[in-house]
Amino acid sequence: MSYLAIARKWRPSRFEDLVGQSHVVQTLKNAILFNRVSHAYLFGGARGIGKTSVARIFAKALRCPESKNAIPCNQC
Repeated sequence: MSYLAIARKWRPSRFEDLVGQSHVVQTLKNAILFNRVSHAYLFGGARGIGKTSVARIFAKALRCPESKNAIPCNQC
């Protein structure tokens, strides 16, 4: 039996799954769609607001070759 941390088990895997971060999601999606991605992004804030989740989804969306409308396929 392998252990999986609760934070990893329930971590959102799509932009649509994020709660309370619609302004951040829209900004990052627009950056990808309009090919205006900056060389660095700083995610700051209190604990538990989704900084790591947003960063992981953003990285997947940037790297995914099958990405449609800045939504990663989650297969690659």
